[in-house]
Amino acid sequence: MINPHYKHSELTGKIIGCAMHVHRILGSGFQEVIYQRALAIEMAENGIHFEREKEISVYYKGLHVGSRRADFIVENLISVELKALTITEQVHISQAKGYLKAYNVETGLLINFGTPSLEFKRLFNDKYK
Repeated sequence: MINPHYKHSELTGKIIGCAMHVHRILGSGFQEVIYQRALAIEMAENGIHFEREKEISVYYKGLHVGSRRADFIVENLISVELKALTITEQVHISQAKGYLKAYNVETGLLINFGTPSLEFKRLFNDKYK
C-alpha cells in the first residue's frame, strides 16, 4: 500500500489499513454512515488526526452557490470519501475529485465498503495550489 511515488503514501497507507480492518470486522452490507463511524474509531485509535463531515462553501464567480461535506479531511492533507456500493462508477470518482478541489488538498481516497473485498482508489488534484 505504501508507494514512494505517491504523495502522502505513508498516511494514505495507514488510512487504507484502517479501512481494511473495519471491512474485515463488519464486511459489506451496511449503510455508509456505519462505515464512517467505524473508520473514525479506527483512525482515532491509530493516532490519525481528522475532521469528519467538514463543511466548506462553494463559490461560483465570487457568489456562494452551496456547500459540500467531505466524509473525512485527514491531517489537512487528504480527503477521504466513503461509499457502500456494489459498483463504483465514474460519477463517484468525479465527486471525490471535486472534494479535492473544494478543500484544496492534493491527495484523496475513494474507499468502497460495499463489495466483498474492500475497494480503494487514490486520487490526485491536478489543480492543487
